[in-house]
Amino acid sequence: MPPAAVKTIRDLIFWQYAKIIAASAGMGKSNYRFIMDRYKKLRSGEIEWSSSIREYVKERERLDECIYCGAKGNLSVDHLIPLSRGGPDTPDNAVMACRSCNSSKGSKGVYEWYGLEGRDHLPRVVEGKYLKLLYRLHDERGSLDVGRADLERLCNECEISHLCEESVLTVYCLESILRKRK
Repeated sequence: MPPAAVKTIRDLIFWQYAKIIAASAGMGKSNYRFIMDRYKKLRSGEIEWSSSIREYVKERERLDECIYCGAKGNLSVDHLIPLSRGGPDTPDNAVMACRSCNSSKGSKGVYEWYGLEGRDHLPRVVEGKYLKLLYRLHDERGSLDVGRADLERLCNECEISHLCEESVLTVYCLESILRKRK
């Protein structure tokens, strides 16, 4: 669970991204002080997240390798936000995955697939791209500032609320906007 300072969807996205920055800086995803510092700087606009170009370069470092498990060859395009759940068919929503990982993930969101226990073990490129996509979707839908007080509204509309033990702000809340296409 995120710290009390993380009150909204926007905050939670920045908190998760601050953990990526910490891991990239060699601090690990559990260095609270460093993460909190980066989180505050992301929130204030003092620093920004990396560009799509950086994500592209990072992906090219793992050419012909599954982004999730590292398997070589026989790759297919995985949409981080599945097309069936409203994800765009764009490079920012796509990574290369082996058929096994792609099939296992299916129509799930990344956090739903990895689970709460695995949320801090996502590949950097995957989580970075995913958080940016989720930020954009929440911004478009006006839900970036939905917070702990409004959580019931998100839970009532969420298709994966059954995964949550109680109404608390978790990474699953970030995926609450993903809807199955009818």
